[in-house]
Amino acid sequence: MLKRMALENLTVFPRADLAFSPMLNVIIGENGSGKSQLLKIAYSVIAASAEAGRLPFSNGPTKATMQKNYAEKLLTVLRPEAVGRLARRGQGVRRCEVALFFNNPDLDVAFDFTTKSKTEVRISKLNQDWQPKAPVFFPTRELLTLYPGFVSFYDQHYIEFPETYRDTCSLLGIPSLKGAREKSAAALMAPLEKAMGGKIYLDNNGRFYLKIPGSGNMEMYLVAEGIRKLAMLARLVANGSLIDKGYLFWDEPESNLNPKLIKELAKVILDLCMGGIQVFIASHSLFLIRELDILAQGLGSRIKQRFFGLRPEEDGVVVEQGDHLKDLQTIVLLDEELTQSDRYMEIG
Repeated sequence: MLKRMALENLTVFPRADLAFSPMLNVIIGENGSGKSQLLKIAYSVIAASAEAGRLPFSNGPTKATMQKNYAEKLLTVLRPEAVGRLARRGQGVRRCEVALFFNNPDLDVAFDFTTKSKTEVRISKLNQDWQPKAPVFFPTRELLTLYPGFVSFYDQHYIEFPETYRDTCSLLGIPSLKGAREKSAAALMAPLEKAMGGKIYLDNNGRFYLKIPGSGNMEMYLVAEGIRKLAMLARLVANGSLIDKGYLFWDEPESNLNPKLIKELAKVILDLCMGGIQVFIASHSLFLIRELDILAQGLGSRIKQRFFGLRPEEDGVVVEQGDHLKDLQTIVLLDEELTQSDRYMEIG
């Protein structure tokens, strides 16, 4: 589990030190406040280690290898022209520092780079072991309709897609679980399949369908995008990518979902947390944020959660954090939605 992430001079953040929950972490902020960047930085570091550890004949991490690997993952996930473009802008040369700390200290890593850095970072603390499981990253759009042939095309051509698309598509292609582990996924699958009205199915040609009882298979292009997002989640539960210990990073999960589906999604997210997945969400949906908080408080001590509010100021973005939504003092996006509700009631 990721315990903490410390940043200095990263993009819009002059300084930030985020202490994470081992279960649910919700990052809240208006557009341009750096929500997605926080998810992608943490994802890139964890993914780079997990990928290197899966290589054939892989020995332990070395500085020479990981300095290149971490930089390469940052470049392909965040898509700057050079690593140094991720450092906060200002007069002169600035140094950006990134450090991640885990429950297992052998996974801890720290590195830095300057505004002049091109394709490498400088490691100040090398992880002594590999990340044991690949993290999962869900972008704002669904990927099931993009899946057929995407991984091979991405690997053979340069295309302007973040590598998170490629990484997640490769996980979608993993076969479904069988035996005892299949049963462990069934409980998580049930509410998703009920909300979707069917089961997710991958044919031999690499195309996904929604298998609806009494109606046969429906092509994913004909399924509403909100349902496709739930189907993507269902697929990764079914094949074990989101079973047992691991990480899920989800950028704006509420997009293209109606309130009824958002409520179902919130329940599944908390079920994943209780199943051993550490979940990180970036959102500006008051409905989803409140639903998660309400459900988590109803579960009491069984759910540990953290909320992070990103507040833009003159010198950069400041991070507020706490165990409850009420701990965040200044959240512009929430204020705006609440103000609109007041205005609507006045009209009535």
